[in-house]
Amino acid sequence: MTVYDYSAETISGGDKSLSDFKRKVLLIVNTASECGFTPQYKGLQHLYEKYHDQGFEILGFPCNQFGKQEPGSEQDIETFCQKNYGVTFPMFAKVDVKGNDAHPLFKYLTEEASGMLNDQIKWNFTKFLVDREGHVIDRFAPQTKPNKLESDIEQALNKSKRLGQN
Repeated sequence: MTVYDYSAETISGGDKSLSDFKRKVLLIVNTASECGFTPQYKGLQHLYEKYHDQGFEILGFPCNQFGKQEPGSEQDIETFCQKNYGVTFPMFAKVDVKGNDAHPLFKYLTEEASGMLNDQIKWNFTKFLVDREGHVIDRFAPQTKPNKLESDIEQALNKSKRLGQN
């Protein structure tokens, strides 16, 4: 199994297979618009702009499970992200990221990279770095600011280049 075996509904509707992102280094993030970590959208967008041309994608998954900090509709979320942070990376419809109703992608991610609460995601803006083969490389806590991920992203991108997998 890899992340490419999953699909999710986009924020604007319609199903999107994660296999569409094959050969890309991915950063998968559960997000929220009314969280203390919400300003991380700015840093995530910066990473996206800096590394996108090298084969890097960020996939944002809004979630309302933590303090009900993502109460709006998908349209509200999309407008908020674009207006306030200029988000251009792919965003998906709201999902649960823990518990019995967790989206299968997040069940997979947490099984592959457990965190401080074992497999459970503890808050908004937990980040999963995925290599070009669709395997989880690492998991980062919500308080880890996006700029702190640059060396890990560069390493993942460069490893793939050395293997001739641009």
